[in-house]
Amino acid sequence: MKAPPAFTLEPPDLQRWRAGNTGTEGVWRFSAPRAGPRVAITALIHGNELCGAWAVAGLLQRLHEGAVLQRGELTLALCNLAAFDRFDAAQPDTSRLVEEDLNRQWSDERMASGSTLERRRAAELWPWLRDADELLDLHSMSEPAPPLLLTGMLPRHVDYVRRLGIGGHVVIDAGHAAGVRLRDHGRFGDPHGSAYSLLVECGWHGDPASRRVAEDATARALLSSGLLVADQLPPAWLLDQPPARDALEVTAAVTARSMDFRFARDFQNLECIAQRGTVIAHNNGDAVTTPYDDCVLVMPSNHRVRPGTTIVRMGHVA
Repeated sequence: MKAPPAFTLEPPDLQRWRAGNTGTEGVWRFSAPRAGPRVAITALIHGNELCGAWAVAGLLQRLHEGAVLQRGELTLALCNLAAFDRFDAAQPDTSRLVEEDLNRQWSDERMASGSTLERRRAAELWPWLRDADELLDLHSMSEPAPPLLLTGMLPRHVDYVRRLGIGGHVVIDAGHAAGVRLRDHGRFGDPHGSAYSLLVECGWHGDPASRRVAEDATARALLSSGLLVADQLPPAWLLDQPPARDALEVTAAVTARSMDFRFARDFQNLECIAQRGTVIAHNNGDAVTTPYDDCVLVMPSNHRVRPGTTIVRMGHVA
């Protein structure tokens, strides 16, 4: 795979916001006198994904300058601060995590084990997130690409992203073999529940445009829920772009079986492979082929190959 361009998104200064106001580091909660939905916005699940941290820090600044919730409850979480503290723009992948990927630890069993920093951190965060009616989880990607809106498999989450009107590509996917994502745990993954969740891949980690996408998604979530009104948010946060239309349904996720994983060539995110049976990679010596015609490759990346890691997902237009 080609090396990404220079990392030009500066890390935000989070010192003022680290303590939180809940007793849990990096977690803030605000409540309005009037009843309404409980909204949670999370950032820095991975320490090198700065765009969401910019959006959360900017929102905290507005709230401390006098913006007031109109109704409901808002929880803001800066999640893997220990990984963020290791950030180095020259080697951004080294600050993705400390011991494990935090976005694979959201199961009761793993959180109860407490065996790694990320499992302990998930256990600290979950009490503040588990009761949310709406969850917006802000991420970015290791390759330059347009925003992806990951809804999981439940139709109500697709309805939610349509309601928000965020631009990008809707991706309907089941997650990762290595563990459960936040957006799929608890009531967010309950097929009979009513809570909404959305994971937004805002663009490439180092692109300042990813910050704009995170701010746009944050503004839309707050306005749609009625927690804030438009004049309480910076006008520039709302991007003037068409909302996502088509959806991609992921049918297969390719995980590395060893360190020996090689793509057949450089592939772009959302590249469509016309012919079924096309070899796209070799995984521990075995060919990886497309399962059907017009197969779309979602987030192909071998920058962090390790056994059990998702390297590429394959899908089709739903």
